[in-house]
Amino acid sequence: MKLKKTLILIGTTLVFLIIATFIAFKISPWPYSMLIRYVFNKEGIKVNENLVKRLQTGVSEILDQQYIPEDKSAKLDVYYPSTAAETGQVLPVIVWIHGGGWVAGSKDQMSSYCKILAAQGYTVVAIDYTLAPEGNYPLPLQQTQRSIQYLLANARRFHMDTSRFILAGDSAGAHIAAQSANIIYNSDYSTLLGIKPAIQGKNLLGLLLYCGPYDISLIDQSGDFSGFLKTILWAYSGQKDINSEVFKTASVINYISKDYPPTFISVGNGDPLLPASLALARKLTKVGVPVDSLFFKPDYHPQLPHEYQFNLDTEAGELALQRSLVFLKKVTGQ
Repeated sequence: MKLKKTLILIGTTLVFLIIATFIAFKISPWPYSMLIRYVFNKEGIKVNENLVKRLQTGVSEILDQQYIPEDKSAKLDVYYPSTAAETGQVLPVIVWIHGGGWVAGSKDQMSSYCKILAAQGYTVVAIDYTLAPEGNYPLPLQQTQRSIQYLLANARRFHMDTSRFILAGDSAGAHIAAQSANIIYNSDYSTLLGIKPAIQGKNLLGLLLYCGPYDISLIDQSGDFSGFLKTILWAYSGQKDINSEVFKTASVINYISKDYPPTFISVGNGDPLLPASLALARKLTKVGVPVDSLFFKPDYHPQLPHEYQFNLDTEAGELALQRSLVFLKKVTGQ
């Protein structure tokens, strides 16, 4: 009898936990977001470690600089050629904004790739921002402008030429970079978001954009990734219904004009966000913005997944790096 009661208690507890978990996933983006964060971060660390073999000597670093004093999540890392400290040379600045579906990722997971870029003669800055659902849209946009203000104030220490900025990003970071550039170049957009640009448009020379969701309406929320996509959009927007007036501005493609900076844009042919990159490239071309794109034929094999560019063991990943470097030299005059 005692065993029977124990089994009933255990069974009842399990049923309760299952129901409670189901309800939690339905009423909040937090549980699923934390699972996504765990998986994404695990993969991000692996990708970063795989790039270590490509690193060169002669790159210095200044880590964990808090660019907003009262905000513990607002930190950045700086990488630059060691010779810059010896010669006093100032270098073009690449500000890289990491991806992770707005709910995961970190500047630390970008360290290897940033060092690879820095070795080519750039000061490369990897920034952290408040992840969702801890923070909601448009907080990362505000933080990005604050990070640039911090860089301006510390330009000499970081060996930066503040007249030659590049914004770069991957996935969610590419989305933030694309919006941040529009805040700098488009005063109407800046006013709409209530975010003051940190620099003048003439000092932002270009954008490197990989695999971003530049048009939220093109994100397919009914396919195989529907649960994942609905969760991260809910987490980032702060609302289960993302069709709010505030979140409409997240579709930056609808606010871009001819004054937008020259842009390099790429995405894999097997990436669910492919339509957004293609649409952005078409929009930029239509309004007269110089565009350098790297897209792959639909039958390219093996299909290139989301964030393909960080796998430098593949021909496509290596091509993306080399094309990015050519673009950077062109727009910065290196």
